[in-house]
Amino acid sequence: MRTLSKSKLLAYRQCPKRLWLEVHRPKLREDSAATQASFAVGHRVGDIARRLYDPKGKGVLIDPQADGFDAAFARTQELLLSAQPIFEAGFRAEGALAFADVMLPVRKGGKRAWRMVEVKSSTSVKDYHRDDAAVQSFVARSSGVPLTRIALAHIDNTWVYPGNEDYNGLLLENDLTDEVFDRGDEVRSWIAEAQQIVAKKSEPRIATGKHCGNPYECGFLAYCQSQEPQAEQPIKWLPGRLSNRLQAHIEAHGLTELRDVPDELLSDKQQRVKAVTLSGKPYFDQQATAQALAADKLPAYFLDFETIQFAVPIWKGTRPYQQIPFQFSVHRLSRTGKLGQQAFLDLTGSDPSQAFAEALIAACGERGPIFVYNAGFETTRIRELSERFPRLAKPLQALNGRVVDLLPVARDHYYHPSQQGSWSIKAVLPALCPDLDYGDLEGVQDGGMAMDAFLEALAPQTGKARKSTIEQQLLTYCALDTYAMVRLWSIFSGSALRV
Repeated sequence: MRTLSKSKLLAYRQCPKRLWLEVHRPKLREDSAATQASFAVGHRVGDIARRLYDPKGKGVLIDPQADGFDAAFARTQELLLSAQPIFEAGFRAEGALAFADVMLPVRKGGKRAWRMVEVKSSTSVKDYHRDDAAVQSFVARSSGVPLTRIALAHIDNTWVYPGNEDYNGLLLENDLTDEVFDRGDEVRSWIAEAQQIVAKKSEPRIATGKHCGNPYECGFLAYCQSQEPQAEQPIKWLPGRLSNRLQAHIEAHGLTELRDVPDELLSDKQQRVKAVTLSGKPYFDQQATAQALAADKLPAYFLDFETIQFAVPIWKGTRPYQQIPFQFSVHRLSRTGKLGQQAFLDLTGSDPSQAFAEALIAACGERGPIFVYNAGFETTRIRELSERFPRLAKPLQALNGRVVDLLPVARDHYYHPSQQGSWSIKAVLPALCPDLDYGDLEGVQDGGMAMDAFLEALAPQTGKARKSTIEQQLLTYCALDTYAMVRLWSIFSGSALRV
C-alpha cells in the first residue's frame, strides 16, 4: 500500500483523476505562473511564521527534501522528546503522511504535549483549510503525538507594517481543535478511497469542469482538456452571470456550444455576444459611443497604473496584499489633437508611493477628463494614496473627480468575435487597432509580467544592464496601455489624432 501525503489527499478531495495523475503521470502537470507565484508567497509567509513562533531562535527546522523522508520522520521523533519549537515535523500513520508547519511544546497534566499551527498565506480560513487541518491532526495523533490543540494562522490584511522587520500582528490564529479532532473517521475514509483510486491501472474518467479550478488551479487541466472534444464556440464566452434557468438548461441537455443556447434564456448583452460570434460580424454603435463621450472636452488625459503587492509587506505603512503603484503612463491630448506622453517608474527598491502620487498630480494638470479603462482600479489606488498622504489628499481626490471610464462605453456599444467574451483592453485593442499588438512587446506583455519584471529589477543579483532592459520594457508596456486608450477614444468619439 502506498503512503499518501496530505497534498495527495487534498488532490483527491478536489478530483480523483487529479490524484491518479499526480501519482502515475506527474510529468503531465503544468503549473501556471500564478500557481508558482503562490508557492513563493507561501515560502515567504512560512519564513516569517518561524520568526514569530520562535522569537528566541531555539527551534529546529526539518528539511525532508534535503534529508529524505525517513530521516525527517526519525528526527521528528527525537525532537518530540525535547521542549523546543519544531518546524516541518513529519508524521506518518494509517497509510498517510504529513508535515506540520509549526509544533509548539506545551504542558498538559504535568506532561509534555504539543500544539500545532498550520500557516496559510490567505486572508481568511477556507473550507479546504479545514480539510487540511483535519488531515494534519489525524496523522499526527494516529502516530502517537500528544496533540492538545490545532490552529490555523492566516494573514491579517488590515494590519499595517510598522517597519524595522517587526511582523508581530501579521498572522491571525483560528482554533480549529474541536471541529477537526472529531473528523478522524472522515479522514480515514478519504485515505481508503484515495488508496483505491491510486491502485487503479488507468485514470478515472472524469470530465473537466468547475472543480478544475476549485479550490486550486489544477496543473493537469491542459492535459485533461486535450483528451476531450472542445467546443468551437464555447458557452463560457457568454458575459456576466448565467441565470439559474440557463445553467439548469445547459446541464440538463449537456450543452457546450454557444449556438445551442436558446436566446430566450439570455440577457440582451449575452444575445448580442451570441449573434456576433455566430455571424462573425462585429457590433459597433459608433453614434452611441460618440454620444457617451461628447461631454468630455479636450484637453484630455489617458492614464494607466502598474502595481505590486506583497503578502508580507516590505514598506512601512503598507498592508498585506495592498496594491502599491510603482509606475504610470499618462498621454495628454491637446485641444488641437496633439499627443504627448509622461511616465513615472521607480525601481530603486524604496516605497514609490509618495513620489508616484506627486508625479501623478503634476502629470494630470488641473482640468480635463482623465480617461482610464476599468476605473475601479485606478480610483481605488488614488483614494488609498490620499489616505496615506493627507497633504496630497485634496489634489488626489480632485483627480478622481475627473476620471472617465472607457470600459462601460466599450462594453455597451462594441463587440468583436475575437474578444471571446472579454472586454479587457487586450481583447478589444487588437480588434479595433490591428496595428497594435501586445504580443509584439518584448519581456512585458501584461500586468502579471510587469509585476514579475519589477521584482526582478529589485533583486540584489540583477545587474545594471539587465535592470536597464527591464526599465525600458516596463516603460514601453505601460505607454502602450495609455496609447491604446487614446486610439480607442479616437475611434469611439470619431475624433482625429495628430500623432
